Amino acid sequence: MAERTEERRPVNIDKDLLAILCCPDTKQDVSLADGSLIVKLNEAVSLGQLKNKANKPITEPLDGGLIRSDRKILYPIREDIPVMLIEEGIPLEGVI
Repeated sequence: MAERTEERRPVNIDKDLLAILCCPDTKQDVSLADGSLIVKLNEAVSLGQLKNKANKPITEPLDGGLIRSDRKILYPIREDIPVMLIEEGIPLEGVI
């Protein structure tokens, strides 16, 4: 299988929007995940090893993510839109 070398553009989230977003489950603050974590998660996606809280496999690479302040859950960003649904959260235990 050929490795994807496609370079992703940086996520563009409005700072005012980011300031008001929080985890829909715990209400903890969220912040932009660093690029190295997104690369690591996308490697797991390509191997079919990443699942969300609903235990469904993630099949599309992440553009970015918002990580909860306790660093246990990441909410995906797709096409600059944060997906802030509890079941779409990605548990990070064992990943970071």
